[in-house]
Amino acid sequence: MPAYRFQAADAAGVLHRGIVDADSSRQARAIIRERGQTPIEVVALSAEQNAGHINLGGRLKDADLALCTRQLSSLLTARLPLEKALNAVVEQAESARVRERFAAVRSDVVSGQTLTAAMAKFPRDFPDTYRALISAGEQSGDLAQVMSRLAAYVENRTQLVSKVKMAFTYPIIVAVVAVLVIIALLTYVVPQVVQVFNQTRKDLPLLTLILIRTSDFIRNWGWLVLLGLGGAWAAFHYSLKAPTARLSFHSKLLNMPMFGRLVRGINAARFASTLAILTASGVPLIRALEAGADTLNNTAMKAEVREALGRVREGAPLARALGAGKTLPPLLIHMTASGEATGELPQMLERAAETLSQEVERKTLTMTTLLEPILILVTGGIVLMIVLAVLLPIIEINQLVK
Repeated sequence: MPAYRFQAADAAGVLHRGIVDADSSRQARAIIRERGQTPIEVVALSAEQNAGHINLGGRLKDADLALCTRQLSSLLTARLPLEKALNAVVEQAESARVRERFAAVRSDVVSGQTLTAAMAKFPRDFPDTYRALISAGEQSGDLAQVMSRLAAYVENRTQLVSKVKMAFTYPIIVAVVAVLVIIALLTYVVPQVVQVFNQTRKDLPLLTLILIRTSDFIRNWGWLVLLGLGGAWAAFHYSLKAPTARLSFHSKLLNMPMFGRLVRGINAARFASTLAILTASGVPLIRALEAGADTLNNTAMKAEVREALGRVREGAPLARALGAGKTLPPLLIHMTASGEATGELPQMLERAAETLSQEVERKTLTMTTLLEPILILVTGGIVLMIVLAVLLPIIEINQLVK
């Protein structure tokens, strides 16, 4: 049954938006009127896609995609027809965006299109890797098993990124709070104390003078510094739109101490995991490499994988083609060579992905373990200097009184 996106108003004039299933636009309007609402706009989701009006505010979140994929996998494994499985996902979805996407997919599937073709209308929500796996499942006739692999793949990818983000959340919060505390001390506390020192008409210690000058600069020119930093960040972000500048920056990023290895590990783990699941599902190696390259966030690594893709097309072994570059970890190259030699390429790529993911988690833990005490020490040192700068004149005045 086709799905229709509607906008309607109730008796109080409140607007309502949603999705309704109906055989025709007329029936959809009748269903809306039965709810006591007046239909304002009723559009078939498939027609909306063809007209280029696809949107409910951005792409699907990775967490939503992982959850819906797992639900589809479970329903198909329970031998539910694809149409009913998609309908269950639509009914279960809490997000309006998820409901519209999967309702549109279900509508196209009901009209006779394949699941791959229906999802291809939403390339931002269902990337090439996702659709390639589903296509392989449809061609092999074992969509349920492929969806189960796909669900695990999406969940693992989401979990790795989430773990890295969560690990750096606390140090970032500590750093932001520390900066705010220091700015508050310099802009509000120090000026009050300086007024007392000015009344004494006594030469102040060098540390106190530095503190006073710093406080005056922040109060008078702090807004200009913030504006300059904002402008520099905007200019930097805009410059990265140029392919040459972005490639140069991403190449330098990979060579940064500690952080570069972390970026390299995250991208390599994602690439190996993508290749593993695609080749295990029977996707041709060339297409698997193309899809794997699209999962890389680093432009330098993506460029080298695309160069390797050209070598594989010319007949070179995968390990040799990937090893010609310098950005992919040696572990991945050796595991790939071993997989090609033994005929177990998907299994070896999966092991490489697991090993690289564990290494990323270990490096993230090491970095955050080092960052937290460093931030606390730096913040404590700055606060100590401020306190000493305030106390030194008071101590000198106390000695004069004695």
